[in-house]
Amino acid sequence: MTATETPPRRPGTVVVGRAGFPQLLRAEWTKLRTVRRWGLTLLAAVLVTVLISLFSAASSGVDVEGGGGSSASDGPGRHVRDDFTFVHRTLPADGSVTARVRGPVGVSPGRAPEWAKAGVLVKENTESGSDYAALMVTPGHGVRFQNDFTRDVAGGAASADTPHWLRLTRAGATITAYTSAEGRDWRRIGTAELDKSTGAASAGLFVASPNAQSMKREFGNVSVGDDPSRSTARFDEVTVKGAASGGDWQRTDVGQANGEQGELSRSGGTFTLTGSGDIAPGAPMQPDLVATALNGSQLGLVLIAALGVLFITAEYRRGMIRTTFTASPRRGRVLVAKAVVVGAAAFAAGLVASLASFLLSMPVLRDNGHKPPRFPEISLTDGPVLRAVLGTAALLALIAVLAMALGSLLRNTAAAITTVIVVIVLPLILVSMLPLGLSQWLQRLTPVAGFAIQETTPRYDQVASLCLPEDGCYPQGPWTGLATLAAYAVVVLGIAVWRIRKKDA
Repeated sequence: MTATETPPRRPGTVVVGRAGFPQLLRAEWTKLRTVRRWGLTLLAAVLVTVLISLFSAASSGVDVEGGGGSSASDGPGRHVRDDFTFVHRTLPADGSVTARVRGPVGVSPGRAPEWAKAGVLVKENTESGSDYAALMVTPGHGVRFQNDFTRDVAGGAASADTPHWLRLTRAGATITAYTSAEGRDWRRIGTAELDKSTGAASAGLFVASPNAQSMKREFGNVSVGDDPSRSTARFDEVTVKGAASGGDWQRTDVGQANGEQGELSRSGGTFTLTGSGDIAPGAPMQPDLVATALNGSQLGLVLIAALGVLFITAEYRRGMIRTTFTASPRRGRVLVAKAVVVGAAAFAAGLVASLASFLLSMPVLRDNGHKPPRFPEISLTDGPVLRAVLGTAALLALIAVLAMALGSLLRNTAAAITTVIVVIVLPLILVSMLPLGLSQWLQRLTPVAGFAIQETTPRYDQVASLCLPEDGCYPQGPWTGLATLAAYAVVVLGIAVWRIRKKDA
């Protein structure tokens, strides 16, 4: 052998001090797959996740009692509130409806709900669930332009105590909304397309007053009040251009809100209208079926976290970490390689677990009554559902990385696993026991924020609703929650990399 020749190496060995990152990944993967109990831990995590998810699905029954008000179906799996008091005339073709509105103000209770509504409306017909466009004043959110039950555009500040001018114009199927402070200079807010309203429509004035919600929550016991309310508003300077000749004003209680009739009094050109109900997306169905089907991940994470911790502390306990650092003196890169390998393994196991949990739990939930028409038909191909399933795998991967980084910092298996339980599992228990404000603080700012990725129930800003942790509701968006957990994992891993470079193994 000449001086320039390199001695042959056995497969799987590395050159001391010269290992590249791909070689580090291969070495760490070899460690993970050759330790049998670590593979069994991953398998146990999958089984625990699936079994607990099935138990949660089997234990989830349907509450047959609902809140007051009319709920209409506007397409498969879509439920809306469409019950209000409407004073209207027929608008055969193009035209407009204009009014000066004062209100709404509360009748019962004495203060109107923040999303009580009074304004002008063009509606396909007076059937509950039919297409519409509405321009309104609200006590808590100023002027709003809404259509299709879910679309909401802010139109500027307004007070229920100060008269405000509102106008809707119709050109074919296009409705345009305008607002004015004095009835002369009109500001355009937006437009809406009413797909089915090319023929005659109803145009006029309306009042809606959604249920007044209240909650008392003490140490996990929740008492929720959801009582009907009534609000009133006054309209004057009312004109309907293009209305059918000879037609008079009619009052219709669309959907017969809460079984109560509205009231109309008229003095010359002034209308005083009182009513209840709402025009809005329906209250979200509880529970969130997808989150329920993935509920086992809250216990499966304990085994994933234990694997993450052991992946680093086992080497410290046996002194093998010195051999690892001798083979690759760039310690920070070794720790990153460990994070990539354990995170990838946890993601793969989490994906199997979340897919199996969803596919096995959904039939159980449907058998328990969670099915159309009250609950939507849920498919894995739905965007939010697929995001929740894949996000659960990402959630478990981030927990594995966080646990591994904590294990590197603490260098003690028991201490690291205990820390993971304190920062993740304990908040999951406390959020259903603490006062609501503190519970939501924990959901926003601790690693449990990552579980928001499992939430699929749509929420709308124009609907007042109670977001309760025990219903699986998180105050932030799903991606914001997962990003919070990712930030914890990255920061703790960064601290671990910095420390391992400064302190001997």
